[in-house]
Amino acid sequence: MTTSYNDNDLSRSNRLLGSVLTRVLNDQTHPEISATVDQLQNRFAGWVSDGNTSKLNQLRTSIEKLNVDAISGVVRVFNHYFSLLNIVEESYYLDLRRRQAEQGGHYWPNSFHDTLLALKDSGVTADKLQLLLDELLYLPVMTAHPTEAKRRTVKNALRNVFVTHESLSDKRLKGYLRKEGLERLQAQIQLLWKTDEVRGRKMTVVDEIDAGLFYFPLSLFQATARVYRNFERSLVDVYGEDIAATLRIPSFLQYGSWIGGDRDGNPNVTPETTVLALRLQAQTVLQEYIRRLEVLHGEYSHSYGFCEPSDDFINSLTADRSKLGALIIELEKPYLQEPYRHKLALMKYRMGRSLTQVQQRLRGESVLPDNYGYANVAEFLADLHLIDTALRSHGDTDIANLELHDLIRLTETFGFHLMQLDVRQESTRHSDAVADILQASLGLDYSALDENQRLALLSEAIATPGGLLYDSANLSAATRETLASFEVMAMMRREIAAGCFGKYVISMTHAASHIMEVMLLAAQNGLVGRLGGRWYCHIGVSPLFETIDDLNRIDNVLSQLFDTPTYRELLRVSGDRQEIMLGYSDSCKDGGILASAWGLSQAQRKIIALAEPRGIKCLLFHGRGGTVGRGGGPTHEAILAQPPDTVRGQIKFTEQGEVLFYRYNNMETAIYELTMGITGLMKASLSLVQPVRRDEPEHLAIMDDLAHIGEQSYRDLTERTPGFLDYFYEATPVGEIGQLNIGSRPSHRKKQDRSKNSVRAIGWVFAWAQSRQTFPAWYGIGFSLATWCAGKPERLATLQTMYRDWPFFRNLLSNAQMALSKSDMGIAKEYASLCVDPDTGQRIYGLIASEHQRCVEWILAIANTKQLLAENPVLASSLHRRDAYLGPLNYLQVFLLRQARSVDFENTEDNPWLKPLLRSINAIAAGMRNTG
Repeated sequence: MTTSYNDNDLSRSNRLLGSVLTRVLNDQTHPEISATVDQLQNRFAGWVSDGNTSKLNQLRTSIEKLNVDAISGVVRVFNHYFSLLNIVEESYYLDLRRRQAEQGGHYWPNSFHDTLLALKDSGVTADKLQLLLDELLYLPVMTAHPTEAKRRTVKNALRNVFVTHESLSDKRLKGYLRKEGLERLQAQIQLLWKTDEVRGRKMTVVDEIDAGLFYFPLSLFQATARVYRNFERSLVDVYGEDIAATLRIPSFLQYGSWIGGDRDGNPNVTPETTVLALRLQAQTVLQEYIRRLEVLHGEYSHSYGFCEPSDDFINSLTADRSKLGALIIELEKPYLQEPYRHKLALMKYRMGRSLTQVQQRLRGESVLPDNYGYANVAEFLADLHLIDTALRSHGDTDIANLELHDLIRLTETFGFHLMQLDVRQESTRHSDAVADILQASLGLDYSALDENQRLALLSEAIATPGGLLYDSANLSAATRETLASFEVMAMMRREIAAGCFGKYVISMTHAASHIMEVMLLAAQNGLVGRLGGRWYCHIGVSPLFETIDDLNRIDNVLSQLFDTPTYRELLRVSGDRQEIMLGYSDSCKDGGILASAWGLSQAQRKIIALAEPRGIKCLLFHGRGGTVGRGGGPTHEAILAQPPDTVRGQIKFTEQGEVLFYRYNNMETAIYELTMGITGLMKASLSLVQPVRRDEPEHLAIMDDLAHIGEQSYRDLTERTPGFLDYFYEATPVGEIGQLNIGSRPSHRKKQDRSKNSVRAIGWVFAWAQSRQTFPAWYGIGFSLATWCAGKPERLATLQTMYRDWPFFRNLLSNAQMALSKSDMGIAKEYASLCVDPDTGQRIYGLIASEHQRCVEWILAIANTKQLLAENPVLASSLHRRDAYLGPLNYLQVFLLRQARSVDFENTEDNPWLKPLLRSINAIAAGMRNTG
C-alpha cells in the first residue's frame, strides 16, 4: 500500500468549505461578526505564540466589549467551522481508503483483506477459521445517555453538506455541473446557518428512541449488508474461491439497544416506553423488508418458459395462493406468468399485514389475530431461502448473490425486532421489591437475612410453581412498577419475538443475591421457574460491576453465584452462557483511569478463570463511553488491548451520543467502523484456534503497583482535597450542561446531592472536557510512574519495554496522550478564575496542572518521543487545526459563565446570557469531537 496521509489535500478541501461559509456569513450576517471572529483568532494566536499577557488581556477586552447578540453570532461561526471541519476530515479519510482499495493488496490497514491475510500467514487454516467464525459475535449497543449535543435537524443538514461535498471531490465534475454543485453546497450551508443548533425543549424518551432508529434507514441497513459482502469477497481473495465455498459465514453482526429499556436513574423510562421502543423497532425493520421486497419484485422478471423453478418453490406458491384466497385475486393478476414476481408480491402483501398490526398497536387500536401475515421471522426466512434455492437451481446463482443475498443477511441479523433491547435497573430497586413481596406473601423480613440466608430463600422461592401468592394492592407503587417491567418482558416476547430482549442488566451489583432477586421477580411473571421437574429460563441477567471495589470483589460474587445450585440449573437450560457487564465510566470516576483500566483488565481474567472450569461461556459486555475518561477510544485498539484469551470470539459494548453520529451518520464511514471493530474481534480471538502470547507476570505485578499508586493520587485530589467539589461546580459548566436538553436522564442520581457519587459519569467527563481539564483520562498516571521509578532510573527501560510489547499498556498511554493533547492548562487556568474563592481555584488548578506536566514528561520518556501523538500524526494534525478556534471559544465561554452566574432570574430561561452559553457548550463539543 503506497497511498499515504497528505495534509495538503485535506487543507485544500477545508479551505473550500471555509470559503463557502465565509460567503454565507457575508451575505447573511452583520459584517462585524466575521471581523470579530478574525480578531479573536488573531489575538489568541498572538497570546499562544509568545505568551505576552498584554495580548491575553487584549483578547479578554475584545470579548468583554461584545453584546449578547454578537457573542451568539460569533459562537455560531465557531460551531459551524467545527462541523464543516469534521465533514472535511471524514470525507478525506474515506477518499484515502477508497484509493487504498483501488490499489488492491491489503486495502486499508486492518480491513477484512488485511486481517484475513495476516491470519492465514500466522497458520490459521480453513478449518481453524471456521471454528473462529462459528464463535464470532460483534454486538454494539446503542444507548440514550445524554451525550449527543446535536439536534436531529442539524444532523440531517450536515448529512446533506457531506453528500454534496463528496460529489464535488469527483474530478470528472467540471464546468456547469461543478458550478451547480457549489451553488447547492452554499445553499445547504446557508440553511445550516439559519437552523438553531440548540434544542428548545428537553428531549423525551420518545425522542431518544427516534434518534437511535434514525441511523438504520440512513446507513446501517445498507452498511450491514456491505460489511458481510466485503467479508465474503475478501475471504475469496485470500483463501481462494474453492476453500471459501466450503466455509459457512454466520451472521456474526447483531445490534442491541438500551433506549427505552434503561430505567436506572431515569424515571421517564416506564414499562410503556419499553413497549413503544420495541414496536417502533419492529416498524422500522418491517418497513425496510417491504422496501427491499419491492426492489426484488422490480428486478426478478423471470417468465415461465425461460426458467423452471423448483418443485418446492411451486408448491409454496400454490400454498400461499390457497391460504390467501380471495384476498389476493387482483393483486396477483399481473404476475401469473412471472413466478418470482408472483411470489414476491404475496410476500410483500403478507409483510404489509404484519406491519399493519404493529402500527395498529402503536396507535393504541385493538388488534385482531391475523393468520395471513408472517407469524415470525422463520417463516419469512424460509420464503427467502426458497427463492434463493430456486434461482440457483436454474443457473441464476449470480442473481441470487446480489440483493436477495443481502436481504437474507439482514433478516438473519435484524429479525422482526431490529435490536435486542436490554432492560436495566439499579440493584436496590430489586432488593426493595423482593423485600416487599416476601413481607406481603410470607411475612418475612428479608432485610434481616444475611447473604447465605437470602440465597437459600430466593432459590426456594424461584422454584415455587406459579410464583408467590400476595395481594398486589398491598405492595408499594415502586414494587408494582418494578414488577410491571417483567410483565412487559413476558408480553413483548409473545408479541414481537422471543429474541426481542437482550439481557436484564443490574446496575451496582454488589452480591450474588442481587442476581437471584431478579430471577425471583422474573418468576412472578412466568419467565423463570420449574415445572414437571424441569427448569426453564426465558430471561438472561447481566450483572454490572462498576466501582473499583466491585471490580476487585467480582470473583467472590461470581463464585458464590455460579455455585448456587438453582442458578446453575437456570444457566444450564440457557446453554451455559453468562453475560457480565463491566462499567468503565463509573469505575473511572470512582478511582481514576489507572485503577479503572487495570481493575477492568483483572476482572476479565478473574471471570474467565472462574467460568472455564465450570463449563460456562462468558460474554463480556463493555460499558464504554465516547471519551477516554469513560472507556472510549478507537474500538479496534481497545479490543486488542483486552487480556489474552478473554475475548473468545464475542464482544458486546455500548455506543452512545456523539459516537453514534460520527460513526453512523454516513454509510461508508459506518462500514469502516464496523469493519475495524470486527477485525479487532477476530484478532483478539485467535486463542480459540491457536496458542497466543501470555502477558508477562512481571508486567502484571508492575501494573498492580502503578494502579494502586495512581488510585491513591486520584482519590487524594477528588475525595481528600478541601474545596475540590466547589472547584468542579464553579470552574466547569456542569450546572449549565443540565440545561442543554440533550437527554431525558437527570444529570445527578439524587437531586441537590453535589457529591462525586451523585453526579453521573457523563456529566463529570463532559464538564471537565469543556473546561479543557480532561483529567479523568490521565490524572494519577504521571504521579504513579514517577513514584514507581523514584530512585530507580533503570525502571524506565522496563516501562519502555512494556509500552513497546504490551498492547494493554500501549493502549492506556496512547489514549492518555490523546486526552492530554485535548487539555490546555493555560485555558484551564481561566476557568479556575471562576471559583468564588480564588485561593481554592488556584490551589486545585495547581494540582491538576502539575500532574498534567508530570504525565506529559513521563509518557514522552516512555514512548521515547519528543511530543504527544508523534506516533499518530493524523490525530495530531486534526487537533492542531481546531486549536485556533477552540481557544478563543473557551475564553468566550468563561466570560459567558461569569455573566450568566452574575445575574439572578427566577426563571433561568429569562437569563439573556444562557442561550449563547449553551451554544458555546455545543460548539466546544463539536470542536473536541466528544461530550461525555
